[in-house]
Amino acid sequence: MNSQKHIYKVIGLMSGTSLDGLDIAYCYFEEKNGAWSFSIETTHSIDYSAKFKERLKNSIHLEASKLLAFHNEYGEWLGSEVKKFIDKNNLVVDFIASHGHTVFHQPEIGLTYQMGSGQHLANASGHKIICDFRTNDVALGGQGAPLVPIGDQLLFGNYDFCLNLGGISNISFQQDGQRKAYDISPVNMLLNFICKPMNLEFDEGGKLASTGVINEDLLRQLNNLGYYQLPYPKSLGFEWFEKNVIPILSNTKETPVNILHTAVDHIAVQIADAVKKVNKPKPKILITGGGAKNDFLIETLGKKLKNQAEIIIPRVEIIDFKEALIFAFMGVLKDRNEVNCLKSVTGARKDSSSGVVYYSSE
Repeated sequence: MNSQKHIYKVIGLMSGTSLDGLDIAYCYFEEKNGAWSFSIETTHSIDYSAKFKERLKNSIHLEASKLLAFHNEYGEWLGSEVKKFIDKNNLVVDFIASHGHTVFHQPEIGLTYQMGSGQHLANASGHKIICDFRTNDVALGGQGAPLVPIGDQLLFGNYDFCLNLGGISNISFQQDGQRKAYDISPVNMLLNFICKPMNLEFDEGGKLASTGVINEDLLRQLNNLGYYQLPYPKSLGFEWFEKNVIPILSNTKETPVNILHTAVDHIAVQIADAVKKVNKPKPKILITGGGAKNDFLIETLGKKLKNQAEIIIPRVEIIDFKEALIFAFMGVLKDRNEVNCLKSVTGARKDSSSGVVYYSSE
């Protein structure tokens, strides 16, 4: 078959740092004359049970043998869930691209670790798997994050900024002929943590946060965190949040609602600063991820940008499944041995075609 006309049929799997669940997206990709097009054909989200969510969250504290056993168990679970999805929808699949679930992300010591064994996933699903997209970039001296910008560049290149509001916010944009991107701040990781003592999973639409007021001292402490002064490339993980943000939240006597309101303001300030630094006139900003549904956060961000930007909230399947879509696309690029990790984004020594391929032994 002529590769120019080949349509790739790929499933992308994404489990984010906000721990809300597993996103599964069955996507088509086609390349014509160097330009890529895509469609999201079928999707499914699986919410993690409270018990499973706690296990994932606490996996960072497991001893090595237990972590590796969980890595295998989680890979098998991913494989069985994706097999159910394929069988139920009677899908023809070229391969599955899996992000895994990040347990450790400390590129400064050369470490990134995504749980979800590729071999177990391949055996349980019966399909070829491409996974472990971050390790090679870190081995090349990069941050191993963010990885989504290759998809932003090739699939969403008509926007000035692609802003993802997941557990962590990240932004990507073209500058001086290169793609640049980095993690800005915690978003749902922060907001959901504040909601937990109120017995809420999350603040739907930001309704609760909108009723609070800003605590100026708390806001100053959050905005003064050292990470925000660092030049990019840079990236964040839960370890950073646990070490730097949780102690600030634990030491305030403020009410949860006011903490929530202050946190939204903090997030909006950091994102607005990131946009302003690039200095694009009247930029078009595509916003995806769960935070795109937080109306109060989006409204606050608009005010911080003084309405000098066009904020675009796309259709819900793009909001919810853009990351799964792009990891599927990264799998396609790896399958073609083409660049899917950009040194201009991660700070690695060179661009690379990252990911590890596993074949089913069943």
